Amino acid sequence: MSVVSLTLTKQQIDVLKESLNKYNDIIPPQYANFKIAEPHLNITVYNSNKVVFQGHKAVEIAQKYMSKQIFPQAGSDETGNGSYFGPLCVAAVYIDDEIYEKIKHLKIDDSKATTDAYINEIAPYLREVVPHSLVVLDNTKYNQIQKSLNQNAMKAMLHNQVFLKLSEHVKMPALTVIDQFTPKQTYFNYLDANKPIYHDLKFETKAESKYLAVAAASIIARYAFNQALLQLSDHYGMSIPSGAGKTADEAARAFINRFGEDELKHVVKLHFANTKRLK
Repeated sequence: MSVVSLTLTKQQIDVLKESLNKYNDIIPPQYANFKIAEPHLNITVYNSNKVVFQGHKAVEIAQKYMSKQIFPQAGSDETGNGSYFGPLCVAAVYIDDEIYEKIKHLKIDDSKATTDAYINEIAPYLREVVPHSLVVLDNTKYNQIQKSLNQNAMKAMLHNQVFLKLSEHVKMPALTVIDQFTPKQTYFNYLDANKPIYHDLKFETKAESKYLAVAAASIIARYAFNQALLQLSDHYGMSIPSGAGKTADEAARAFINRFGEDELKHVVKLHFANTKRLK
C-alpha cells in the first residue's frame, strides 16, 4: 500500500477535511482528530498536524498538498492606492483545479513584479476564464468618501464588497486569502456591522507571492487601473501617469493649466502630498 506522510498547516487541513466531506469519517486513533477509511482511501489527521495518506486514491489527494498551491482557493488584492492619478481598484479571484489547468501556462505573479505590457496581454484572458469580481472606485467618489474615511477603511469596504460579489457566483473555499494591509480586527472594525460582511478570511502579508488567486487578483486589478489611466488620458487629451512622484506633480500642473484646479478632483486623490506641493 502506498503511503505518504506530510505535515500540513491548519488551513491546509481545513481544506483537506472540507474536500473529504462526501466520505464518512470514523473514530480516529489516539493522538488523531480525524480519519477516513474507505477502499483505497485511508487518511489520518494527527493533533500534531501530521497527515498520513494511504492507498492509491489517498496518494492522489496527497499530491495536491505536495506543491506550493492548494485548490480551491480565493484571494483579493488592490492597486491604485499609491498613485496620485487614477482610481482605487480591488479584485477577488477564485481558482480550482479545473481553472488552474487553464491558466498554469501563464506567468502569474504579483502585478508589482510584472510589466504592464504583460499584464495587458494576459489580463483579458484571465478575466474571461477565471471567476472574479472587480470594483473600481473612481477619483470623484474616492475624494467624496475620503472626507470621512481613511484609505484603509475604503480598502476594507472594497475588499469586503468583492468577496461578497464573488460568493454570489462560486462556492467560497476554506482557503480564502486577503493580502493584509491592516490588522484583522482593524479591518473588521472598519466595516459597518449593519451591512453584510464576508468573515471567512485568512489575513496574510505578501500573499500575492504565496497564493495564485491573490496574484491573479492583483493582475486583474492592475489591468483595470491601467485601462482607467488610458481612458483619462484619452478624455483629457494628455498623458496621465501612475505613481506619486515628480512625474505626477508635473502632469498635475499641466492638467491645472489646461482644465483648472477644480477639475483636479475628478482625476487625482486630493489628500496626497502632491496636492500640497502644487500650491
